[in-house]
Amino acid sequence: MVGIKGFLLTPFLVASVFAQAPVAPGRVEFERNCAGCHGGDGMGGEMGPNIVNRIANMSPEQLDAILLNGRPERGMPGFPTIQGEEKTRLVTFMQAFRTRRRVAPVRREVTLTTGAKLAGLVLNESPLDLQLRTDDQRIHLLRPTPTGNAFREVTSQTDWTTYNGDVRGNRYSKLTQITKQNASRLAPKWVFPLEGVTRAQTTPLVVQGLMYVTSGNECWALDAGAGREIWHFQRPRTKGLVGNAAQGFNRGVAWSGDKVLMVTDNAHLLALNRFTGDLLWETEMADWHKNYNATSAPLIVGNLAITGTAGGEQGARGFIAAYDIQTGKETWRFWTVPLPGEPGSETWKGKALEHPSGVAWLTGSYDPDLDMLYWATGNPGPDYNGEERLGDNLYTSSIVALNPKTGKTNWYYQTTPHDLHDWDATEPLVLIDREWEGRPRKLLIQANRNGFFYVFDRTNGKLLLAKPFVNKMNWSKEIGKDGKPVLLELPTAGSPNSHKVCPSQNGATNWFSASYDPATSYYLVQTFEQCSVYTTRKTEEWEAGRGYSGGSQRQLMDEAPKEILRAIDVRTGKVVWEMPQTGPSSSWGGTLAFATGVTIVCEDGGIFSAVDSATGKPLWRFQTNAAFKASPMTYTFDGKQYVTIAAGQNILTFGLVE
Repeated sequence: MVGIKGFLLTPFLVASVFAQAPVAPGRVEFERNCAGCHGGDGMGGEMGPNIVNRIANMSPEQLDAILLNGRPERGMPGFPTIQGEEKTRLVTFMQAFRTRRRVAPVRREVTLTTGAKLAGLVLNESPLDLQLRTDDQRIHLLRPTPTGNAFREVTSQTDWTTYNGDVRGNRYSKLTQITKQNASRLAPKWVFPLEGVTRAQTTPLVVQGLMYVTSGNECWALDAGAGREIWHFQRPRTKGLVGNAAQGFNRGVAWSGDKVLMVTDNAHLLALNRFTGDLLWETEMADWHKNYNATSAPLIVGNLAITGTAGGEQGARGFIAAYDIQTGKETWRFWTVPLPGEPGSETWKGKALEHPSGVAWLTGSYDPDLDMLYWATGNPGPDYNGEERLGDNLYTSSIVALNPKTGKTNWYYQTTPHDLHDWDATEPLVLIDREWEGRPRKLLIQANRNGFFYVFDRTNGKLLLAKPFVNKMNWSKEIGKDGKPVLLELPTAGSPNSHKVCPSQNGATNWFSASYDPATSYYLVQTFEQCSVYTTRKTEEWEAGRGYSGGSQRQLMDEAPKEILRAIDVRTGKVVWEMPQTGPSSSWGGTLAFATGVTIVCEDGGIFSAVDSATGKPLWRFQTNAAFKASPMTYTFDGKQYVTIAAGQNILTFGLVE
């Protein structure tokens, strides 16, 4: 009887043990309010998406706001009744998702088609692909054979290793698979969604089969042939930040050896292990509390990573700085605006020199032959009111040529002296070698935001050509013999302190990529035909966390802006053909030229297209339904050429249909 009683009591005792097991604080609240949609582990359910990755990027305050207000635009209600200790427990529980985001990888050994064995951790697997990390931390991208009993290792043959594909700044590729004859056969190959991203501005890099894409404080490594995630680095966005980076923008990484380098929203520079995503070092470039932020891809020159910051609309003093790739230690810094008493400070008269802007917020270019660095700087501050900064305001809205080892100036050219219209000079600086007036010459070309197309001798900064490339231009007649714009009187617009100005604040073009085709000598660039009304006001005192503009600008209500792809003959500065586009003039995507005479362009209205570089004739179009804020790149993987663009929240990759 005793034995029977003990046997009967055993289930009761076991149940009691489980009933008394500790429950993680907040689990009950999560299961009661959230698990029905998102699953008990947050990994997604029938009615809601995976929220683990999203939560990892949120601060407690952001989670608080989500719980209170929900996401009505995505069908998520708010929970205003969750308050006090209940909310604290729920937020704590959700934050713990960061430490349990993934199941530990499974170790596996596979047989290659060569007969060799390969063992490592399985990062991803599907019927179409397998990603394996071996003990040396290297990533192996594998594809199964038709029989499924072996794997073929694949990688890229032609990489895209820097922001513009080449340190010289020209988005021109010598790849020849995509031609005028077959461009119509381009089709989507894979899509990678960037969860939680509003509008991506990244240009992907491809290095030895791995693709790297970014958003604000996030970096993904992907299988470049399948779009499968290898790893994902993420940290919370900086609360209280102002400027472009506060919107989550980041334009890409730089690559060197086993590292990829990127800037963070709060103006730090990071080095990540490119195989694992682990943080190797971190350097603060500037104090974000003083209105600094950062968005651009660094440029690698030798053992240095060179970059600048954003913050121009908030009065941050601009600089370009170089950092040792191995340690993150700063090597040199070039300030784009001098301090009082330094050479160039005489071009500033007034107190605006205390917060002068002139930030270097986009990636520069480098000439390995001359060992010379070229960078463009932003507009002065306050943006629209120059009363407290009389003079040319060096070195804002300028192109500077620097010694990359020391940061010392070789030459400079100011495209818009005393800029009052936010026409920074940060449009692409393209370095080309070609004949000029009967002899070989090293040139720098740029279509500038102010409406002029420039050609320089990049060895010494001599201006060789400057011509307008848009029709709507009323601020300057020409570039004079002294290299400065010949100014025109601007028409008032409703009040003495308001004026109609063409081009608009968006510029005749902007930061997105441009391409030079050496076969035709054409420079292919997206342009805007548009004007703005600028209104000045008394400049407010500079304040951390606030704008510093001295006025405002707005579009003309009776004007329909136009976006036009133009081909400029660099020999003459003349526009040889145009491709007007239909849309709201909202595409900020660039161009990519191929040696086959095909140019890829991000059209207005969300259309990704291929055109004939010689004529502008459309060859292929694909509707992405996204307003582009990024520029295209290309590479070959497993013997096939691909073209990739960030469109909205997605990384889209195209290739030829076989």
